[in-house]
Amino acid sequence: MTARAQPQAATLAPRRNWARTLRLGRVTTYFILIVAAVWYVIPVYLLFTTGLKSFAEANNQALMWKFPLSPSLDSFQEAWRTISPNFINSVRIAVPAALISSAIGSINGYILSKWRFAGSETIFTLILFGMFIPYQAILIPLFQVESALHLYGSIEGVVMAHVIYGIPITTLIFRNYYATALPTEILEAAKVDGAGMLRTFRSIVLPISAPGFVVTMIWQFTSAWNDFLFGSLLTRSTNWPITVAVNNLAGSFQVAWNVQMAGALIAAIPTLLIYILLGRFFMRGLLAGSLKG
Repeated sequence: MTARAQPQAATLAPRRNWARTLRLGRVTTYFILIVAAVWYVIPVYLLFTTGLKSFAEANNQALMWKFPLSPSLDSFQEAWRTISPNFINSVRIAVPAALISSAIGSINGYILSKWRFAGSETIFTLILFGMFIPYQAILIPLFQVESALHLYGSIEGVVMAHVIYGIPITTLIFRNYYATALPTEILEAAKVDGAGMLRTFRSIVLPISAPGFVVTMIWQFTSAWNDFLFGSLLTRSTNWPITVAVNNLAGSFQVAWNVQMAGALIAAIPTLLIYILLGRFFMRGLLAGSLKG
């Protein structure tokens, strides 16, 4: 080996080692991600395969992990017949709760981030305090208030509870989003042009608020859809959401696991679809500043 080739070999060796280390790191990362994905998909696999089994096969623990011998959709049909009205109830609860709480949070976030006034920080702190109050602590006064307003047992009463509990988190998200994504210079220019608070909000703020609304609406829809406590305590049987109906699929003396699992999978489909179809927009909303600050 010539004197000139020796330095070249000495230079290439660390590069090869670095490339080898980089490839090993990528392989390790992908392996960990695949294992984590499989781990999280296991419950969905059990829900789906158990829902395809017969009653006898679903209650045989020795066959729990095996694919059904004779797959059938009878369990899904039976579960849907039972919980379809409750599925509609959950839609009537989750959609308005997500829309209303997101709208209120957007207005609050805009005012508290760009229209500072005396006591605004105190008001914001008090609003955020609502995030740390557990549901169980306010059930009795909430029941009393809804009874006095003649909302107890109705869909509207549950929507009101979710809207009130959603205002703190939606206000926080929108306040931080507007603080980072909405330049103050634009608002000052709108003031110079004679635009008031509401016109500025409607014409300037709302058109750029899509990332914030995606985050808050997905968050609020998921929270309201998966709720069991408010749904079971603040509604009557005709207005039960799907979470309560799935819980009641279990019999008193024996559990038809195939029907129970089929009902649970049906109840999970809306939130699964939302995160599968809109997950990238959710992450964009987060990265756009919704949870910064």
